Amino acid sequence: MHRLTLGDFELSIFSDGIYPLDGGAFFGVVPKIMWSKKVAADERNYVTAGLNSLLIRTGKETVLVETGMGNKLSERMVKFYGQPAKLLENLAAGGVAPDEIDIVINTHLHFDHCGWNTVRDKTGKIVPTFPRAKYYAPEGEWQYARRPSERDQISYISDNYDPLVASGQMTLLKGGEEIVPGISVKTFPGHTAHMQAVIVRPSGAKAPSSPRAIGTAEAVPFPTHTPTTACYISDLIPTTAHIDLTWGMSFDLYPLGTIESKKQYYAQSIPEKWLTVFTHDPKMPWAYVEKDETGKMVARGV
Repeated sequence: MHRLTLGDFELSIFSDGIYPLDGGAFFGVVPKIMWSKKVAADERNYVTAGLNSLLIRTGKETVLVETGMGNKLSERMVKFYGQPAKLLENLAAGGVAPDEIDIVINTHLHFDHCGWNTVRDKTGKIVPTFPRAKYYAPEGEWQYARRPSERDQISYISDNYDPLVASGQMTLLKGGEEIVPGISVKTFPGHTAHMQAVIVRPSGAKAPSSPRAIGTAEAVPFPTHTPTTACYISDLIPTTAHIDLTWGMSFDLYPLGTIESKKQYYAQSIPEKWLTVFTHDPKMPWAYVEKDETGKMVARGV
């Protein structure tokens, strides 16, 4: 488990497991001769994707960002993706029970981001996995999920969110809201029209020093500054292999929007040294994204 302190907050990564994903789908128009230098593929052209959730302890609230794939996939979808369903097990190993979660935030409503929002009880009824939690998701995303296109309707499973909206346990967000002091959301269109990143900006945070440069033997000094910020950027930048502006997924509904949103994100996150949290990276769930001396995007580990 990855854990660090950010000001008065404690941040931890909990995984719902790993799953196979077609490499061409994961990297869209990027040729395999390029992406295969960063990520290994098997004989079927499948790569390994992660399912990283972010747990934030503020001292007052316990906040869970994203709930992975869950355990409600159809038999057909299990054939494609498997069903790792490790999140509750890993939370328990970390001493976190479902009824300790105060807030759940979904960046968008694709099945691999909100799967553990709900579970089936012994009678088959859909119930909240985190019974005490207030749930939050983008309103525009929910409206779209009710009538998705033929292209992406497989990405939505209504049992993950409709019962929560109906009961009032899920609050739908316009974008830009502060959920609790130090935790807010911001819309970054591209993957979907209304996907939101979760920005964690506690008071009194101090930046770490000298992170390791990924893929090099040399460490690059990290300037000390305060406060610092972490951002769960979701599927705008799903892994460290996707940090280049033009590297997106075939699942992005608006690929040019993805590029513009990345530009907007980097314009603030790079000079301010934000810690970026990657939802689908199986090995490196967070890193500092920078430009090296040649202008190339690099991820520098914590």
